[in-house]
Amino acid sequence: MSRLKTTERPYDIVLFGATGFVGTLTTEYLAAHAPEGLRWAIAGRGEHRLRQLRERLPGGASVGVLRADVAEPDSLRELARQARVVATTVGPYVTYGEELVAACADSGTDYLDLTGEPEFVDLVYVRHDTRARETGSRLVHACGFDSVPHDLGVYFTVQQLPEGVPLAVDGYVRADAAFSGGTFASALNQFARPLSMRAAARDRARHEPRLMGRRASAPVGAPRFAGEIGAWALPLPTIDPQIVVRSARALERYGPDFRYRHYAAVRHLPVAVGGVAAVGTLAAAAQLAPARRWLSGRLRPGEGPSAEKRARSWFSLRFVGEGGGRRVFTEVAGGDPGYDETAKMFAESALSLAFDDLPHTAGQVTTAAAMGNTLIDRLRAAGITFRTAASR
Repeated sequence: MSRLKTTERPYDIVLFGATGFVGTLTTEYLAAHAPEGLRWAIAGRGEHRLRQLRERLPGGASVGVLRADVAEPDSLRELARQARVVATTVGPYVTYGEELVAACADSGTDYLDLTGEPEFVDLVYVRHDTRARETGSRLVHACGFDSVPHDLGVYFTVQQLPEGVPLAVDGYVRADAAFSGGTFASALNQFARPLSMRAAARDRARHEPRLMGRRASAPVGAPRFAGEIGAWALPLPTIDPQIVVRSARALERYGPDFRYRHYAAVRHLPVAVGGVAAVGTLAAAAQLAPARRWLSGRLRPGEGPSAEKRARSWFSLRFVGEGGGRRVFTEVAGGDPGYDETAKMFAESALSLAFDDLPHTAGQVTTAAAMGNTLIDRLRAAGITFRTAASR
C-alpha cells in the first residue's frame, strides 16, 4: 500500500488508551501543541470518559472520540483503518497489545507504543514484521522514557565519532522520579515471565536475518566504579540495550563493530547495594502468584504521581563514546521521565511519523532508524536537552 493513500483517512493520529494516566498526559500535550490542521481522535473502551476528557481540552470540539476495546478485535481493525498513525498506551502489552499491532500491520497504519517488554517486542517481530513490510506500516515500540532518550542519545553520540571504525558507547542513567500503577504492572508481568521472555528471544533469533559484514552487541557490563562519571555503575536490566542494538543493526553509521553497555549511575555504594537488593526481592516475589497479587494491589493501573511530584522529578543520561582514537561525552536530560517527558516523547514521535519527511522504512523499526535527527530536533524544541559535554 502506498503511504499516500492513507492521507484519505479521517484522522492523522488516534491515541488509544487516552483516559489512562499517561494517556491523559499525552492527550493534554497533543491538545496544547497540535499543529494547525491536525486531525486527531482519542479512543478507548469508555466513551463517556473519553467525552469528559475531550470537554477539558482546549479546542476539544475538533477532537474525535472513537470507541474500541482490546476484547473486540473488530473494533481495533476499524480503529486502524481510520488513522494514519495509532499510538497506544494500553498495557501490559504482552497481554493486551497484539491484536492492535496486527490490525495496524494489515491496514498499513503506523503504530507506536510505550512498551518496555522485550517479550512483546520479540513476538511482534516474529508474527507481524513481514506483513507490516508488505503494507508499509511502521511498528515503533518503546516511544517513551523506554527507550527514546537511550536510543536517540546513543545515535546522537555515534554521530560525534568517526565513521567506518569500531565504536563503543557506555550509557549511565540517573533519575529522581516515581512510577505509575501501569508501569508497576508491566514490571511485575515481566518479572513473572522469565521463561516466556527467553523463548520469545530465541524464536526471534531464528527468524531475524544475520547481520553480514558488521557486528552489534550489548553485553552486560560488570558492576564497577566509573571514574569517568564519578559514580557506581550497575548493569540495568531494561529493554533499552536491545533497542539500541537494533538501531545499530539497521544503520551503517554505527560502524563495522558496535558495542553498547547500559548502567544505572549511583553516587553512593550503600544506595547501590540497596537498589540491587530491592530489584532482586521484587523479581523473586513476582514468581509467586499470591505475592504478585498483593503487590499489584499496592498501586493500581491508572494511578500515578501527583503534578507536584512530577514537577520535582528529573533524568540525566550520560554517554561515553569511543572510536577511531576519539572519546566523546554527551548528555540527554529533561524533567519527569516516566510521565511528563514520556508524554512529550510519545506525542512528538506520533507527530513526526504523521508529518515529517522521513527515510523510507517499514516493519518493526526503532525511533533512531525511523525518525533519527528529525525527532531529536523536535524533542530539543520541546525542552529536552541533547548536548556534547566534552571530547578528547
